[in-house]
Amino acid sequence: MYSEVSTRPGFTRQFLDTRPELMTVRFRFLTEGAEGALHSHPHVQSTYVRSGRFRFTVGERRFEVGPGDAFVIPPGAVHGCLCLEPGELIDSFAPARNDFLQKD
Repeated sequence: MYSEVSTRPGFTRQFLDTRPELMTVRFRFLTEGAEGALHSHPHVQSTYVRSGRFRFTVGERRFEVGPGDAFVIPPGAVHGCLCLEPGELIDSFAPARNDFLQKD
């Protein structure tokens, strides 16, 4: 089991499992207003909202999601989110995010 780490104030990250071809990660947003800054990466990302409410930006789209919602972010798409209600996101990345592994 991987340990949960604080990546910056208001956030934690825990690897649930990782293989070279796929990585699953739990992100906890601890405070309303915490932001996942706009960024992009070459990985396909699937996001499942386990709890909380979030406003996402993916490219030119903005939308709100809550418990049970899921969506896919294509490779290279600029995306980020704002936490509207503290909660958890379960993200899968294909292939694995080696940049995450190098930071922990």
